[in-house]
Amino acid sequence: MSLLEENGAEVVANDAFRSMREKIEKASDLQPVVPAALDAELRPYQIEGFEWMMRLAAWDAGAILADDMGLGKTVQTIAVLAARRDAGPALVVVPTAVLVNWQDEFTRFAPGIKQLVLNKAADRKAMLERLARSGAGAVLFATYGVMASEIDAIKEVHWATAVFDEAHNIKNRQTKSFKAAAEIKADFRIMLSGTPLQNHLTEIWSLFEIAVPGLLDSFSHFSERFVIPIEHNRDRDRQRLLKRIIAPFILRRTKTDVLDELPEKTEVTLRVALSDDEKALYENIRENAQKSLASGDINAMQALTVLTRLRQAACAPQLVNAALRIPSSKTAAFMRLAEDLVESRHRALVFSQFTSHLALIRKALEAQGIAYLYLDGSNTAGERAKLVEAFESGDTPLFLISLKAGGTGLNLTAADYVIHLDPWWNPAIEDQASDRAYRIGQERPVTIYRLIAEGTVEEKILKLHSTKKSLADALLEGSEMSRRLGKKEILELLELAQG
Repeated sequence: MSLLEENGAEVVANDAFRSMREKIEKASDLQPVVPAALDAELRPYQIEGFEWMMRLAAWDAGAILADDMGLGKTVQTIAVLAARRDAGPALVVVPTAVLVNWQDEFTRFAPGIKQLVLNKAADRKAMLERLARSGAGAVLFATYGVMASEIDAIKEVHWATAVFDEAHNIKNRQTKSFKAAAEIKADFRIMLSGTPLQNHLTEIWSLFEIAVPGLLDSFSHFSERFVIPIEHNRDRDRQRLLKRIIAPFILRRTKTDVLDELPEKTEVTLRVALSDDEKALYENIRENAQKSLASGDINAMQALTVLTRLRQAACAPQLVNAALRIPSSKTAAFMRLAEDLVESRHRALVFSQFTSHLALIRKALEAQGIAYLYLDGSNTAGERAKLVEAFESGDTPLFLISLKAGGTGLNLTAADYVIHLDPWWNPAIEDQASDRAYRIGQERPVTIYRLIAEGTVEEKILKLHSTKKSLADALLEGSEMSRRLGKKEILELLELAQG
């Protein structure tokens, strides 16, 4: 007897699968409704993703949501967690780099759901014991590292839902993270990954062993039945069979699949947590500047220079002092994003106002063997035209551009992603740069990423963008900035720069 006859999957039905089949039949008429508590307008394909996951939850199965980057895997998942709130607590396991982004998204889309973070400072044991006793629909965030170290306590809680973001982090069955994830007890598991298969079929087994344990049988049986025939013998029949088996439990949409109207523009703020050494450097610059300005030792123009140093420190310590050997958290975050884009065959424009910042990014890309083109103010008009033609007609994945040199006058619709490495005071300048890709002739949705160092003046610049305070109006004048700002305003801005 097959698990799902309509998919043609020849899976022997043990008790667990027989029970699942019964639930599938009972849930055939299920019509999930997006919860009213969700403060978001879901697009049609996002509603479909929500309904698909809710049906799998009713089956006691798991889900692998593998939508393309920028299609809203997070908001679809938050919708599910909001709908399942009464079922009990939820666990969301994330890479450290995206923890703050998840918290921000929850605050934005589901403010009524209590958030807890299982971090180093927390009384982890007490927190988990309270969750186990209350059964309340709170969401507990944990990084993969914390999950692995605290699995003995985490596995004692019966979770209504467990979410694993960037699930390819547990693609290796030999790692502590995979082994810990396999021990978690949850009624419903959601795996989120835009690249569920990066290198080998064994990664698919690992993801499904967490999402739908036993579906693909033991690892040795899976290797014999699928890995060897498909990867070594190129057996298309086995490949089609595997696809049919996993089809009900994995959902993959690309932007071109689901957005057939005029191209959408999605804007994402990627918050980057600085290391302790980076924070110490940043705070030293800020405190010294604040003391000097308050005592009258520096004028407004000098203070603006210090603000520039603060913004550089938020990007990379080497921009403040080339001799420093403190690794840049923002560079690391960019490289993770760049590798994902290249893996998914996307192409991106990468902007920074600091050519020195782009120089550091170039070194990092070269170290990883990632191809790129580069444009700044030193290029002649002829060189500029050749670079644009090379990007538009070629397949180089990344085009690094200084904001001043490439913010206007370029048509670069071969790119479907734009990355701003650092924010500029004037949002209109950033928008003009983004519009190099998002313009007439662009047939694909465009995603714009802004990398923002958490707890720095970069966050305050974003607030100035949205609130349009009079102080921001002065700063928007660019070269006129120093004339428009007095001591009081500069002090206020330095105070805002405090993390």
